[in-house]
Amino acid sequence: MPQHLLEPPWPVAGIIAEYNPFHNGHGYLIQEAKRLSNAPYCVVAMSGDFVQRGEPAVFDKYARTYMALAAGADLVVELPPAFALASAEDFASCGISLLDSLGVVSHVCFGSECGSLSPLMDLARILAREPESFQAALRHETALGQSYPKARQTALSRYLSSCQKQEDTSALLALPNNILAVEYLKALIRAHSPMTPVTIPRKGAGYHDETPGFGFSSATAIRKIIFDRYKEHAPVPGQSALLSRGGLTEALKDQIPPCCLEAAAAAVPLNANDFSLLLSYRLLEHFGDPQELCRFADVSPDLARRINRQTYSFSSFDQRAAALKTRQYTYTRISRCLMHILLHMTREDIDARKRMGYVTSIRILGFRKNASPLLGAVKRGARLPLVTKTADAPRILSSHALSQFQQDLFCSHVYQAAAEQKCGLRPKNEYTRSVIIV
Repeated sequence: MPQHLLEPPWPVAGIIAEYNPFHNGHGYLIQEAKRLSNAPYCVVAMSGDFVQRGEPAVFDKYARTYMALAAGADLVVELPPAFALASAEDFASCGISLLDSLGVVSHVCFGSECGSLSPLMDLARILAREPESFQAALRHETALGQSYPKARQTALSRYLSSCQKQEDTSALLALPNNILAVEYLKALIRAHSPMTPVTIPRKGAGYHDETPGFGFSSATAIRKIIFDRYKEHAPVPGQSALLSRGGLTEALKDQIPPCCLEAAAAAVPLNANDFSLLLSYRLLEHFGDPQELCRFADVSPDLARRINRQTYSFSSFDQRAAALKTRQYTYTRISRCLMHILLHMTREDIDARKRMGYVTSIRILGFRKNASPLLGAVKRGARLPLVTKTADAPRILSSHALSQFQQDLFCSHVYQAAAEQKCGLRPKNEYTRSVIIV
């Protein structure tokens, strides 16, 4: 690489992602982000051990960090679980704030089904401004019992019609990557961020497509392969539950980059049902007091009463969420609420984090050895404390930031406890894990 590209200022591409798990489409996005931004480096703000669907990540954050770095990312930082488990709006706002706080990211790159920035930006401007007529239409639709995503799309369509727009682009919000793309743009507008948005057309299977294909399958289809393979090789008592490496690598060889296969085969796959007993315990703690459940993020009084009534069902996580699903409460919304209860994520804590700008520290999960100029630039330009060793946190963080950081560690330890229960191996805890270096 020419020496002038290794001296600041140079463009740096930023991506907000879950990598649940990392697959060929993600590798393509990293390469396109670097190419379109003319950037020698790519920074990823990645969800930790829990994801936006209200579930645990299929593999832990260290395995997914390694996969991202092996496939072309240069630096991976953790998006806090409080917002990794949030709505699209808060997920995007936190991701933008985190990338911005690094002080080096020049471009925010994201996939979309639309593939064109202009119509997405038009929608983002309206939603960032929220005109009164749009708000009125939204209130009307939610009062009819519509879920928030459907109510917003209908309200936006009515607003565009009332403005006599030539084209009703509200239908773009029916597709998941477009939804996140608009939220990223909205967050950039509201934050007055100087980062330049770049959208890249999604390739291959649809977001929810469960059928694996060749080359660019969805993460949904790949998770299905992983869990189907796991069921075929169910462990016996006293033996590790780790997957058969040969069997899984063969099943995934066309779905994820070759450099990621070994990490995928060595990881322990988790799903929401691996947390069923922990959830039942947490609900028993609060039985008989729906008002107490309302302390947790996104839990409404009505939903709290519904959750309380099924406390003694002792069903799986998935079964609880399905039983609570209504026209108003989507499965994903309910799953997030149940995870907020399980992980003790309160409304008060989430509101405090928002007031403080979503993030109060930067947790570095991993980096590439040859990205040392990037890491040096981050150390000089970051507007928040950098945490590479958990033992240093009490020394370098304020009391508020430390409290939030310790809550994030708690979430990871809950994840690790479930992994230990499933595989029979004692994983390293957050105080003994090292930064991943590739």
